[in-house]
Amino acid sequence: MKNQLPLPHPVRRVLAATTGIIAVGLLVAGCTQAGPNEPVGEPRSGGTLTYASGDAEPSCLDPHVGGNFPQALVSAQYLESLVSRDSGGRIIPWLAESWTPSDDGLTWDFTLRDDVTFTDGTVFDAEAVRANIAHLQDPTTLSSTGYLALGKVAGVEAVSSTVVRFTLSEPDSALLESLSQPWLAMESPTALLRSQDENCASPVGTGPFIVESWVKQNAVTLVRNDDYVSPPADAGHSGPAYLDEVIWRFIPDSASRYAALQAGEVDVIDNAQPDTIMQAEQSDAIEQLDSPRPGAANRIELNSGQAPFDDVRVREAFIRSANVDDAVSSLFQGTATRSYSALSSVEATAVSNAALFDYDPAAAATLLDEAGWTESDADGYRVKNGVRLSVEFPVSTNQSIPAEQSVFEQIQATAKETGFEVKLAPLDLSSWYAALAANDYDAVSAPYTKVGPDVLRILYHSDSIVPAPSGYFANLAQVSDPDIDELLTTAARTTDADERRDLYSDAQDRILEGFYVLPLYDQQNHFLLRSDVVGLRTLPTVAVPTLYDAWLNR
Repeated sequence: MKNQLPLPHPVRRVLAATTGIIAVGLLVAGCTQAGPNEPVGEPRSGGTLTYASGDAEPSCLDPHVGGNFPQALVSAQYLESLVSRDSGGRIIPWLAESWTPSDDGLTWDFTLRDDVTFTDGTVFDAEAVRANIAHLQDPTTLSSTGYLALGKVAGVEAVSSTVVRFTLSEPDSALLESLSQPWLAMESPTALLRSQDENCASPVGTGPFIVESWVKQNAVTLVRNDDYVSPPADAGHSGPAYLDEVIWRFIPDSASRYAALQAGEVDVIDNAQPDTIMQAEQSDAIEQLDSPRPGAANRIELNSGQAPFDDVRVREAFIRSANVDDAVSSLFQGTATRSYSALSSVEATAVSNAALFDYDPAAAATLLDEAGWTESDADGYRVKNGVRLSVEFPVSTNQSIPAEQSVFEQIQATAKETGFEVKLAPLDLSSWYAALAANDYDAVSAPYTKVGPDVLRILYHSDSIVPAPSGYFANLAQVSDPDIDELLTTAARTTDADERRDLYSDAQDRILEGFYVLPLYDQQNHFLLRSDVVGLRTLPTVAVPTLYDAWLNR
């Protein structure tokens, strides 16, 4: 596999976050380390770990429904996938022991573990896999991420109790990458027969923890699955988890979340802000786990399907008028690095081109003149045929951290100097999705996580302008370019690693040179944890934490 992820970042002192140096640590069963040369001895079983998330509380704990990152964060504790990835980016066994594609790439046979049972007593077998794929592809499930990832799966059949066959409409070089994601994890087919409301409240998986209860706007309580037998091949131990219980709290406010960590009210927090990371480096009691997400970089998509960004000159002018470098430098305080790529830096196939994203107000002004935006109104905004050059920019306050929202405000300020009126509209998650569905946006920052470079096909192939059954469509830049379509389609069909890399490289060149996106930085995944939390790591699939190997050194 060419699109490799780096080795997992160890838990480390927050001071290292500002150095840009990533130390690599190995987690082994029996003897773990909290950091370099800091042995902590044998893992201890028992105790309750409290995790505080700053991401939006999911409206459904079943990641098949919709398919956003907050669902992946929590569901990775109780659901498991057919395959996973190791720290080198290789696909490794999980619930599937092995897999064999046909010579033409149109069928894949997966051999499953024969010793796994869902926590409601239902046997995990080939029929369970078939039921899960059917659930994801059922329009009434309202899946988006999983539904899009399975676009080429034409059928699934149980060859035997331990062999399941996937039949594809055309070869899919990203099939294994897709199946490694938590949005395609396996759930009890018995539980899936319940109403969607019931399943959203308490999905049933094969994982190391079980959903015991969910008090909305407060916390999800997870308890240990004492019969657990199926960790992924790169796990640090076997058998049940060490922790007795996990309390998964939702604390949206960054300062409150960090204060709870300082006070020992919670053990781990996500969505750590630059200011709290800088504060935490002064504390010996707090450590950091930095794990950028794979797939796409954090970026601003420009809606090329409607004015004003249907004109490439206006798109380029907006990008040239956005002083992103200074904004990232001042607001993220060294905790994020500016990106010039549509893909995350953890993707080996990422193409970066800084020259396309220079802050150049003079060039932006010339481009607007050439595009016919030659007049200005009393407020200094460009005008054409009596219409102001306005950009509707809905912002998801649940998904964009405060520092990122400040980046948008600085972009708004520098773009104004060139003549753009950027209308930032802070919205909760449901209102934000509604604005996108109504095409009521010109620019948007929309995080999207998918393993590997095939995320480019999901985000920029013209087919993705068509909404999934959930109503969400991923091609928010509304790129409709036959040449880009052909490159992405061919890349998705080929299994030759070098050819695949070259095709994705060409596609990225066209996307970047078309000024459809304004890259910002990697999707941020900063976790802060108390120093007595040992063994916490993130899955090398989509960089969500797994608490299976975690234990409390108390």
